[in-house]
Parts: sequence; C-alpha cells; structure tokens
Amino acid sequence: MSLSLEPPPLPNPKTGVPLNRRSTSIRTALSPFSFSHCRRAASRFSLSSSFRSRAHVVTAVLKTEEDKGAVTEQVEPPVRIVAVVGEGTVSPLKSATWEEVMLHTASKLKWVDEGYEMVVFTNNFHQSIEQKAMNLQKELLSADILVVVAVKDEDSVKWIQANSRNIPNIICFESHHDLVNKLGGSYVQSEVKGNIFDKIVGISQQKKTNEPVEVVQTVSEAWDRHNSDDIRFCLLVIINAYIRPVPILKNLRSKGFSTLNCMVKNCGPQILDCLLDPNCRKALQCLNKCSPVDQVCNYRCIASYESPKLEAFSLCVLQKHNCLELDAKIPEKPYVQPMLSFRGKDLCHDAAEDLFVGWLGNLDWSWRVVAGQNPAYDQFPCQYQLFYRGKAKGSFWYEPVFQVKTLEGEMVWRRRKYRVKRGKVPGTFYFSVLDNGVVSNEFWTIVDVCEDFSWGLFHYHGAARVAGQSYTGAVLVTPDGAYPKQGSRLSSALEKCGIKEWELYTVDNCSCQDPPLGIPEGSRLHSIVRVEDQSWASG
Repeated sequence: MSLSLEPPPLPNPKTGVPLNRRSTSIRTALSPFSFSHCRRAASRFSLSSSFRSRAHVVTAVLKTEEDKGAVTEQVEPPVRIVAVVGEGTVSPLKSATWEEVMLHTASKLKWVDEGYEMVVFTNNFHQSIEQKAMNLQKELLSADILVVVAVKDEDSVKWIQANSRNIPNIICFESHHDLVNKLGGSYVQSEVKGNIFDKIVGISQQKKTNEPVEVVQTVSEAWDRHNSDDIRFCLLVIINAYIRPVPILKNLRSKGFSTLNCMVKNCGPQILDCLLDPNCRKALQCLNKCSPVDQVCNYRCIASYESPKLEAFSLCVLQKHNCLELDAKIPEKPYVQPMLSFRGKDLCHDAAEDLFVGWLGNLDWSWRVVAGQNPAYDQFPCQYQLFYRGKAKGSFWYEPVFQVKTLEGEMVWRRRKYRVKRGKVPGTFYFSVLDNGVVSNEFWTIVDVCEDFSWGLFHYHGAARVAGQSYTGAVLVTPDGAYPKQGSRLSSALEKCGIKEWELYTVDNCSCQDPPLGIPEGSRLHSIVRVEDQSWASG
C-alpha cells in the first residue's frame, strides 16, 4: 500500500511571459479583421463593470557601494484579466447570471491582491454602441488572462478569436468548441464534452512538459465544484503558474522526501497504528483521493472516519512536527465591521457574548444554522450552535453539533468544542479548536442580530496552519432553523461581509432526530441581555 500525504505540485511561475504588453499595436490585435468589420461587431459586446486600482507598490532596499541604505519603490505591474460572458446566461449558483458571478469574482480577487484587476464584458447582440466594442478591444491589448464563460454563438467566437491572439493565457468554460485554451503562450487543445477542460487530447508547443496538463486539471476540478471561492481559485492558479507567485498558494507545493523523513523519524508508532486501524486507514485512503484544495472532500473524509487513531496520527505528523512544512495564515480580507449597538445601547463585550448565547435557556440550543457561505462546513445537515460561559471567570465556549452523512451512507452526529476569547472590539472574538489532531484558529465577527433574536449573521476568517488551509465564511442563524424573512437589513448585513445571497448554501434541517445537546453542569448563560420577544414564532 502506498501512502501519499503530499498535494501534487503546482508548476513554478514562468519568468519568460511578459507582464505588460501595452506596446502591442492595435493593427496587430485586430488583424485579420478590418476596422469596418470591427465596427459592425461592436454591437455584440457591452461593458458591465470595470475594476481599476493603483499599481501594487513593493518597497525594496538597494544595497550599493555608494549607498547601502537607499530605499526606492519598485512598482509591480498589475495582473490584468478580461472576462467575456454570454449575455443573460445562467450559472449553477442559485441561477445567478454569469455576469453577476464574474463581477463578484473581480471584487473577491482584490481581497487577495489589490494588483489583480478584472473587467467583465457580455457578448450583447442587441446594442449598437461601437464604443463598447472598442473598450473591449482596448482591454484585450493589455490582458494577461482572458476568461470566456458560456459564449457559444459563432459570431462572438470569431470576434474573440480575431482579437485575442496576443493574449498569453486564455481559459474557456462552457463555451463553443472552437475556442481554444492557451497557457503560458502555448495552445492547449482539448476535446469538449460539457466543460471545455474535461479531456486533454493534445498539447502543442510544450510537449516536453506536463505543466499545462497539471494546471488544466487543477483548474477544471475547481471550476466543477461550482462555488464562488473555487472560481476565484481557478484564476489564482493561472496567475501563480504563468504570471507571478501567489503567496496564498504556496501551501500547495510538495516538499519532497523531507516530508517522509519527518514522518518516519518522529511518528512511526502513530503511522503504524493508523494503518492497522480500519477507520484511520479509510480516512487516509479517502484523503489521498481528494484534491488538496477541495476542502469539501477533505473535511468530509475526516468527519466520516474520525477516530482516536486518526487524531493521534494528525497530532504527531501535522500539529507537533509539521511534516508537510505548511504555514497557512488567517485571511485579513474582507474586513467586516461588527454591529455597533443593540436595542439602542452601544455594544459591549458582555452584551456581545449574550448575543452568541442567544436562545439557550429558552431552548436547548443557542441558534440553528439556516445557511452558510463556506461549502466545506455548510454541507452538513442539522447544525446546532451552543454558546455558554464556563465555570472559570471570563471563560466562554462554543460547541457546534451537526450531522454527517458518511461516505458509507450512515448518518452520524459530530460535535466540536471551541475556546472563545474576546477581541479588542466588542462583537469580535478569537476561536480555537483541536479538530482531529489539528488546531484551527478563527476570528469571528457578530455582523448583526435582530432585536427580537429572530435571526443573526456571524462572519469568520480561519486557518488550520499546519494543514495549509485558510478559509472564510459566514453563518445565517435563526432559533428554529427556518429561513428568515428577506429584508433590507439582512441584505445589508450580507453586503457588509462581501457576500451575495446566491453564495449561501442552505442547511438541511428536515430530519434532526435526537441531537446530542446539553452543556456542562455549572455553565452560565446570559449576563445583561435577555431573550424576551418570541414574535418570530407568530404569524
């Protein structure tokens, strides 16, 4: 039996691909079309939105004989991305249009690096404004990446082909089969069955390396997961491979034999115990089948086959010795402001904790999760939240209880226990948990809670450092697990998080028999805020 815990390596960034091609002539970009032909084609494209920012600035110290302390500013060129989507085409994300999805992706790219600039166009055949086609042509002249989504009509395809020949990276999803992908300046031929990346049948100009195939496979798997985080990830993979390093992707690189040496040297007994234990062995086999960036697959494997042997294995290999040499950081963006007041009074730390405690005392739980933004965790049905104050002064705890449908089809209950510390600002908190041998640290924000406790929205940033996983998410909660009435206040709260309603995954709360609830004896609940109004349950 072979044991491979390392993720497959992503290719190193190419240094030979130009970052800025603004000197490309208009004549070259438009060839072989004449200007009159392009004027006729102008009606097919409309500019949806433009995201532009100042160039990313990196401070560097120049060490010379004359002045070793001289400081200068080196301007790093922005990464320019152009997206062209089918007019009115619908995505799998709760029927949001692809235009909406890609515009939101442009905003989320800024959370990674302000130097990532993406503009979004549609192939609109119902307008006759030449300026819009000219705007697209201008953007294509300096584009590092062209993304084509759901463009299938032949006229648009021909226009794109004629105006994108000098773009080094082109990726096409759910589009016409005549559109060919290009990576690092070399075309990647593909056979189309649904997703244009489904089957690679040939690579021109780069037969000496499997690099384009690896990138295509990674991008294709991520795209097929159909969530907004993975759509952004597709673009980051290409930036990392062919334009410049993306720091948050460094944890995807294999560390070679040093990993195996570390495991054998430090964790031999734990490895042997795991391989001899059926559940632990199944967990490793399951994890080896998952992409390293597919958090849904990875966490479902862990939740399905968790056991003391798996915890001991992970605790030794990952947490104690960090044999994979990973170091994921908690994301800093987006910054989400906590709510400032509740029931007419400024929010203080005690009141903020009371909002978390929620309905516990009136009900057997604090809150039930209705929907969430992170697919890795919000896939699980029947999610209960238990927040309470511990016996020790100043202690506060969070215990989520949820169901898991294991990979063998069995429904089981799982429970975690987080230590919670107050942040500097009321309404912000630091969470930490030991989950199957790996520590996760998270930063939570109470975005909003309705005065009658009919719903709440909590946002979080987190990282499992030694597992190389960073993540963000949010949970929408109510007392009964039913979706609250839509209103401007809820929409505003989601907007503060940078979340669109179509990004939320609805939690299945239909069959939640006998959840293992309860809190330790001697625990304390509310301090200054009480749940008094149950108007949410009426009408």
